[in-house]
Amino acid sequence: MSGSWLLVRAGSRRIGLPLADVIEVLEPGPVYPVPAQEAAVRGVTTAREDIMPLVHLGALLDGTPCPERRGATTILVRVDGRPICLEVDDAEEVLNEPGHPVPPGSTLPFAAAVARRPEGLVPLLDLTALVARISETTSA
Repeated sequence: MSGSWLLVRAGSRRIGLPLADVIEVLEPGPVYPVPAQEAAVRGVTTAREDIMPLVHLGALLDGTPCPERRGATTILVRVDGRPICLEVDDAEEVLNEPGHPVPPGSTLPFAAAVARRPEGLVPLLDLTALVARISETTSA
């Protein structure tokens, strides 16, 4: 899989987001809690004068509630035409190299591919599948 990726840190893991889907890297703004069935949805926030969901990426991948402490960075992405903000700890670097197939037997949820880095494999996410997970949870 070819492409460019924004490598972010969410908790103890590094994750790649498709750069083609990244609109902007933002400082965290105010968050307004809203009822949500998906525990990783922190609430809604404003970006580019629009209100959109703020999802803690690490919590979503782990299937856990948002941690009490907010992440230091917000990544505004567009997935299937819909904007969404992903809360992460840091945006680290842009990776310009093709992704490699996910090794058989690996448990890397939502990975479309992996990058080989000195510290190990970094999952390169399929944001469409990730957003579908949020939609499945909220429509259940």
